[in-house]
Amino acid sequence: MTEYVLPTHANALGSIFGGQVLAWIDLCAAICAQRHTGSTVITAGIDDLSFDRGIKVGQVVRLTARVTATFRTSLEILVSVEGEDAATGDVWPTVTAFVTFVAVDASLKPTAVRPL
Repeated sequence: MTEYVLPTHANALGSIFGGQVLAWIDLCAAICAQRHTGSTVITAGIDDLSFDRGIKVGQVVRLTARVTATFRTSLEILVSVEGEDAATGDVWPTVTAFVTFVAVDASLKPTAVRPL
């Protein structure tokens, strides 16, 4: 998933607002989880979140997600976020987080998750 940092995404210092990064992490991880499970997923938690370096307005945010573990009705997704200066090609690690989801059926009851 790729996004430009716009002024509406920024804090008073011109860097991306942490809450915006969290929203994109949740969205990117949810897409990955839904692709793996084939069902609706609900965010259960975000762990080991660390902000290493900021991203400024006009720069690019790149998010990648992958399934790292599966359980009976839940799964864990690792999301890595990078900043990119599209003009120079410079890329740097920004944030990593583990997001846990519960797979649910149409009645919102937990449903089985296929193993990795």
